[in-house]
Amino acid sequence: MTVKIYPNTYKDPDGSITGRIRSCLEARGIPYGIYPEDPISDGDFVIAIGGDGTMLQAAREVRNLNAPIIGVNKGALGYLTEVEPDCIEEAIDRIAAGQYYLENRMMLKGRVCFADGSAREDLALNDVVISRCGSLKIQLLRISVNGRFLHEFHADGVILTTPTGSTGYNLSAGGPLLEPTAQLITLTPICPHNLNRNSIVFSGEDEIEVEVLPAKDGGEQMMEASFDGSTVVRLRTGDRILVSRAENVTELLTLRQTSFLDILQEKL
Repeated sequence: MTVKIYPNTYKDPDGSITGRIRSCLEARGIPYGIYPEDPISDGDFVIAIGGDGTMLQAAREVRNLNAPIIGVNKGALGYLTEVEPDCIEEAIDRIAAGQYYLENRMMLKGRVCFADGSAREDLALNDVVISRCGSLKIQLLRISVNGRFLHEFHADGVILTTPTGSTGYNLSAGGPLLEPTAQLITLTPICPHNLNRNSIVFSGEDEIEVEVLPAKDGGEQMMEASFDGSTVVRLRTGDRILVSRAENVTELLTLRQTSFLDILQEKL
């Protein structure tokens, strides 16, 4: 077994948590490396130190590899980070003994189709957020599902989220909480300018298209698409983004078979 430590230096500024993990691994004779000096290779376990944002960054790094991730919580709520700092040694002992479970979490693929015919793709474990940038004007967005028109939203934007991401921005915007291993895609409007503020939950087999429409006065709208709050792509009138379930999955390592309701009760 080889472990890669993925530290967030803002969450562990003095390196104390990283040092404890290193000492623990060395005492047990477990080979390890520290990212980014040591690249993450196929078959490694990844111990991420930070909050849910750190877990998302780590997931993007290992998305094409067979590298399960477990998180040490140095964030706030920490829905994705399972291990508390006081339990690091116990967690490593259980991993070394093979006393763990693996969960596959679906990811989203977003394909941005620009009006000039070019395109760009990226992946997200949590969400793809299409939101306004610059202007405070209400944005007009056309939503289609599997090629069929659904609705035009007048809003600050929309959030397209996986079940894993349902506890993030989606929750803050009034969206539903979903069982994290489900195969679903949720669309939640951001500050919609109408009385219909409900989210819509789609099958994981659906493809949702969001098109940036002209402003009410016919002028150009400027927006941006954000993938897990990391990669940001600028959009303008006529651009479209197609969001569907990705072939890639994120594999999370967990030490306990705890139900989603138990975790939710603990975090709330």
